[in-house]
Amino acid sequence: MKPSLRLIIWKPALFCLLLCLFVAVCPSFGQEIALTFDDLPAHAQLPPGVTREDVAKQIIKALEDAHAPKSYGFMNAEKLQQVPEDLEVLKLWRAAGLPLGNHSYSHMNLNANSVESFEHDIQVNEPLLQCMMQGEDWRWFRYPYLSEGETLEKRRALRSYLAGHGYRIAQVTVDFSDYAWNAPYARCAAKKDAKAIEQLKASYLSTAAEYISLGQEMAKLVYGRDVKHVLLLHVGAFDAVMLPQLIDLLKQRGFKLVTLQQAESDPAYESDPDLGLKAGKPLLEQMMQAKHLQVPPHKEKPFKELESLCRDPGTAPRS
Repeated sequence: MKPSLRLIIWKPALFCLLLCLFVAVCPSFGQEIALTFDDLPAHAQLPPGVTREDVAKQIIKALEDAHAPKSYGFMNAEKLQQVPEDLEVLKLWRAAGLPLGNHSYSHMNLNANSVESFEHDIQVNEPLLQCMMQGEDWRWFRYPYLSEGETLEKRRALRSYLAGHGYRIAQVTVDFSDYAWNAPYARCAAKKDAKAIEQLKASYLSTAAEYISLGQEMAKLVYGRDVKHVLLLHVGAFDAVMLPQLIDLLKQRGFKLVTLQQAESDPAYESDPDLGLKAGKPLLEQMMQAKHLQVPPHKEKPFKELESLCRDPGTAPRS
């Protein structure tokens, strides 16, 4: 065989070998995830000197810096009864081109209330949503506490109501309970405890990574493939601090940021576990239970550690 011919044959073979090695050692690319934010305009305690507007601006800047697509914020209008000035948060959100959805007026828990009361709480949240959205699509509903009804009757009745009023359910597939870091951060910032804040940053990211992986594992168990994911976040002060690093983590894992509409175009979101559940759960956990599948081993969320961090001596954390 002539040397030139051997070279022609060798190059494609070498290319294939290198490609296989690359695939083996690198994360899978092409995954998609939508970022969503609950509890606008106000969530959790604030550190000294930080305002709700500061939090909103910081989140918006992180999204813009990452060239993220439009992320939905889910609104509870009742909060404006206590602090009308927080309307500025909603104005900032909309001025940035970010959409709003319905999270019920008072952040009501369906599992602790009647269907009729819950439907009313959805309805009274709508006038401000309509006003803020000015003809854009606000008919996305996120259940507070992810509670969809502790009985099948309540679950089915509310789903029927939402469908009849043109709503789509803003389901969640990845939830690492980000909200649990916001109160400790406010306490630690007030104490100027830099070491504790670094602990919070490390545990926030490690827990996020754990539950991102868990969501992918559960998707493969339920659907035989990964899905387009929806990540649940909140408009908290620590969320705002950590959002750039969280987005970096997602990108390192091979995720592309997409809109809620794009994520929930995945046929997986047509699934209905049709279960009455006493505790709210993301969609994938509901589907695991419906299919009698065991959730893969994973590290638990560090609730106890977070509750005890930066507390004054003699001040007991909530049980």
